[in-house]
Order: sequence, then C-alpha cells, then structure tokens
Amino acid sequence: MRTTVEREERENPLKTGLRLDRSAPPCTVVIFGASGDLTRRKLIPALFNLFEQDLLASGFSVLGSSRSRMDHQKFRQEMRASMEEYGNGGIDDNVWRSFAEGLFYEPSDPSDPASYDRLLKRLQEIDQERGTSENRLFYLSTPPSVYADIISRIGEKKLGHSQTGWTRIVVEKPFGRDYASARELNQLLQNVFSEEQIYRIDHYLGKETVQNILALRFANGIFEPIWNRRYINHIQITAAESIGVEDRGGYYEQAGALRDMIQNHLFQLFTLVAMEPPVSLDAESVRDEKTKVLRAVRPLSSDRVHEHAVRGQYADGSVGGRRVRAYRSEDRVDPASRTETFAALKLYADNWRWAEVPFFLRSGKRLPRRVSEIAIQFRRAPHLIFTESDPYDANTLVLRIQPDEGISLKFRAKMPGQSFHVRPVHMDFQYGASFGKRSADAYERLLLDAMLGDPTLFARSDMVEISWKILMPVLEAWENSDEEIPFYPAGSWGPREADELIEFPGRRWRMP
Repeated sequence: MRTTVEREERENPLKTGLRLDRSAPPCTVVIFGASGDLTRRKLIPALFNLFEQDLLASGFSVLGSSRSRMDHQKFRQEMRASMEEYGNGGIDDNVWRSFAEGLFYEPSDPSDPASYDRLLKRLQEIDQERGTSENRLFYLSTPPSVYADIISRIGEKKLGHSQTGWTRIVVEKPFGRDYASARELNQLLQNVFSEEQIYRIDHYLGKETVQNILALRFANGIFEPIWNRRYINHIQITAAESIGVEDRGGYYEQAGALRDMIQNHLFQLFTLVAMEPPVSLDAESVRDEKTKVLRAVRPLSSDRVHEHAVRGQYADGSVGGRRVRAYRSEDRVDPASRTETFAALKLYADNWRWAEVPFFLRSGKRLPRRVSEIAIQFRRAPHLIFTESDPYDANTLVLRIQPDEGISLKFRAKMPGQSFHVRPVHMDFQYGASFGKRSADAYERLLLDAMLGDPTLFARSDMVEISWKILMPVLEAWENSDEEIPFYPAGSWGPREADELIEFPGRRWRMP
C-alpha cells in the first residue's frame, strides 16, 4: 500500500495535497540573494535539516548567487558558519560534508544578461555532476526592487523551462505594495512561468500550529457544527511583537504594519478560520475555499474607513522593564514619519456562515509581548443565573500559534466548597508536550512542498490580488489623511482608538 501511495504522490502531487510520507527528487535550488540574511538564518538551516532527515535526494544541490564575490569553498564556509549560529546545534560533521558537496556559488548582477549565461552554464555542470535532471527551484531571496530584473532575465535566457525536468520559482513577500503593483508582478511572473510553477511564500502557513487549524476544524465532529454565526460572537486574530523595527527602519518606512503583516500573514489566518470544508485536501480545493472567503469580505467604504480600521505608532515607553525609544527616533526612520507600527481591522464575511460576525485583526510592534493567536469567542449563555458572571467571560477557544503553540478552551466551572460559585477555568493542549518532538521550521515544510510541487500552502495569484483590493480603501485613506497618526506608549496594547473599534457589550481586546 505504501508503494502505491508514494507512486501516486510522485505522479500526481496535487491530488494528494497535504501528504504524510515525502521525499524530494534530485534538484537544484538556485538562491538569488544567497549572501543575504534570509539565506543564512532560514534557507540553509532548513535545507540542511531536510537533508539530515533523508528527505532530500543524494544529488540535491544549492546554487547560491549574489553580487558578493566568492568561490564555492568560501560559500560553503559561510554557510557552515550560518548553521553554527542559527541552526539547531549539534551539527554532524559527516552529514555536513555530504551536504556541502552540493553547495555551489556563482556571482551575478541581477540586471546583467551575461550573469545568467554563467548561471545556466553552472546549472548544466551541476546537472551532469550531481544528476539533478534539470529539476530547478529558483528562490528570490532579494529585495523586491530587483524581482523584475531577475524574472525578466530568467525569461530571456529560457531558464524557466526544462527539457527533461521541472522548473519552479518561489517569491518572498512583500508581493507588491498595493493592488496595481501586485497585478503587475503577477503579470510579469506569468509571462515567464505558468501559475502552477509560481510559489508565493508566506512562512506563517508553514507553521505546524497554523496547519493544525485544518485538523481542528475538519477532523473533529464537535467543532464544525458550532463554527458559525449562531454560536460565535466574534473572532480576534492577533500578531503582536515586543520588538521594534530593529535595523529594518528603511524597509518599514515603505511598508508599515498593514502591508507587512495584515495583508499576508493575518489574511491567511483569517481565511483558514473562515473557509468552508474543502471537498478534499488537494491544493486547488483548499485554495478555492480560502479565496471564496476573501471574495465574501464586505467592501470597505473609503469615507467610513475610520469605522473599520485603526492605525497607531509607538512612542517612548517600556517593554519588559526596559526603556525603549519611539519609532520616530529609530535608525533610518523619518523624524516626522506617519508610518503605522500598529494596525487593526474589523472585517465581515457576507455569507451564510458568518453574516454579521465581526473578525478583528490586529498587529503591532512594541506591544507587551510576542504572541500570535486566534481567539474564537462564543456567544454567552442565553440566561445567566449566576450573579457573579462577568459579561466578558464568555467561552473562548484560543489557537496559540506562537510562542506557546497549542489550543486552550475557556469555560466556567463550580469552585470547590459549600457555596455555589463559578469561575473561568482552562482546558489546555500544548503542541510540544503532547507530541514530544520538535516542530519542523516553517521554511522546512514550505521548501519541501515547493520541491515536491505541492502549492497547497502557497498563495495563488487571485488570492493576492483580492487581499490587496480589500485593503486599498484603507491604504488610500491613510495616505491622503492630514490627521496626525495616533500614538501609543511602547509596552501597551495599542492606541485608545483600537479599543473603540472593538467596543461593544461583551467585546474587548484580549491581552494574552
């Protein structure tokens, strides 16, 4: 039976969707921007971990490329140093030597056509030496400003097509900065690659706890019957960070919280929570249902944005007992900046399941702690017979994404003793404690999926464009507004206006 399943996965990867037993075929991962931070922190450690688990073929290879001048040996040395700094520790020297034999490097300039001639020649040499059969995964680990050059040159040199194998491309976020630029980037990609070859990556979807949303909803008969407007009061999706912009001030000035977190990460969580059951777990069935959720979002009126969106910017304050400076005092930040470091949205999905149930999405920097979670607050009992009942203490199911991955259910129970008093208690599931093993890094999962040709956890072109279209009234209203941006002290849960956004009997922001 296992042989039959494995053969079906290889012959038709889209049919089997979220698979269990997986091993990637021989291929070459071409990393543009190989000297950058993402490659060192995430990509090489993830690829090495996959190799160590025997999930990559013996001929697996990496071809690094960037403007930095170095040879194969220097690249291998730098990647070993990255593993020692960012890996899980305990690197087996024999395993590393075997892995490093497949690491190669070719300097290139994204805008120089001759660079791609050299890349093609190097790829052909790797195919001959390592038996990779012209299977190639291009990874854009570069600033978005050079995406167009790289994609266009790949097209000119016909690198996006293989005679004997497959070719795919992974594009990092941000995927555009508005609706028009996202459409333009999609068109550019689709001029060179087919949609089936394009993998728009969002590392949040590679997290085990995010994937567990599907299991919680569709593998348990007790949740789906109450997963609707009849039983749920509202849903809060939070991605909070205690850090500031660190050394990313230049990037953040061009992005802001709405573009950096909500358009991609939080919208993906929103669709997973709100989607209908797919007919199967194949890639297109799952992505079809997620896209339907975005299509159902009630359009935001440009003249009423203030009723559905709030922004803020952190001022001086204290986080974890340490004084921190305001955003406007950070390096490479405009002293008069109006960029939001906090954003909150109230959305409605106008369909039969969710009609009039508000979804509250918020993300911010310099909040009290780092936490990402989805909180499903159920409706209160229709008649409260216990006088001490707190109207805000409704049953709540919390899906913790980070850092304490797990699920918690809050309900009320009688306290021990002769008197009849009730209080909230929590039933808790902790991911690590229950399974006793390390969760795979998100990039491990997503890189392996891309090599296997499984796009289930990657965004499709229509999903990206619709998400930008939803946000355009907010972005335009904020950019055209003359009002001063609201401030919040670093170490608080955001500006006062965010409390007003959610304010309603029985509703208030959680403070995880």
